[in-house]
Amino acid sequence: MNVGDKAPEVLGMDENGGQVLLSRFRGRKLVLYFYPKDNTSGCTAEACSLRDNYQALQEKGYEVVGVSVDGAESHKKFIAKHELPFTLIADTDKKLVSEMGVWGEKSMYGRKYMGTFRTTFVIDENGVIEKIFLPKEIKTKTHGEQLLAL
Repeated sequence: MNVGDKAPEVLGMDENGGQVLLSRFRGRKLVLYFYPKDNTSGCTAEACSLRDNYQALQEKGYEVVGVSVDGAESHKKFIAKHELPFTLIADTDKKLVSEMGVWGEKSMYGRKYMGTFRTTFVIDENGVIEKIFLPKEIKTKTHGEQLLAL
């Protein structure tokens, strides 16, 4: 996916098993952020930055939705532990990460594996991608502030 592309209508299933549709956010901007794994240090820092800036983001017309390939139960625990006020999509079938182009080969300590590239898409009121934060651009501890600076 690139800037100017229309985001997919069906985003996936949330932590409660409900379907999340892009049209639910029509008229608001959507911060759709992809992260590798619940309860890891970088992902927790990013989620908490978004949580801490959530009210300010909402005041600027944004809604926030997180996506990882973790299951719904993992998401529920992550939300409860860190008091996250936003929806997390459980993309266990890897449909959305694949469709958005954020799933691929990664490398850590010389070991190669498949995983999610930390990426944030800012989607406008009409469902069109207007900004993409690539993995090297995202500062996990201050990602909420990065978005507010747009």
